[in-house]
Amino acid sequence: MKKILPLVAVLFLGLGVFAQTGAKIEFKTDTIDYGTTNKEDDNGVRVFEFTNTGTAPLIISDVKSSCGCTVPSKPTQPIPPGKSDKIEVKYNMHTGPIRKTITVMSNAVNVPDGTVALKIKGEVVEKDKVDVLQKKKTMMDQ
Repeated sequence: MKKILPLVAVLFLGLGVFAQTGAKIEFKTDTIDYGTTNKEDDNGVRVFEFTNTGTAPLIISDVKSSCGCTVPSKPTQPIPPGKSDKIEVKYNMHTGPIRKTITVMSNAVNVPDGTVALKIKGEVVEKDKVDVLQKKKTMMDQ
């Protein structure tokens, strides 16, 4: 029994240290609001910025959209600890509400299974129906 207790203590300490090391992903925001916009004045491209706040290189293994109308692009190289990068998202700007999810899969240890759900929202209207005050607010938010 005297030998088992120190072994168990070392095991728990070892697991505690292991759990706190690795890549960690921190996004500036997990939601981008397009506001009210139109296809003629907006190319539909937005950017999710993130930082690797961990101690190991962050690898973004896959980025998927909830539908084909939204095309995300991911970094191709590992992101070193302390460095930032971005995930670019292009929405096709079909008229109507925008409610889409972008799923990011990585080796980050600070999120369940290394997976983060990002959201885009807003509304695309015909050009002549855009409220000038809403458009100005949307442009100031970007």
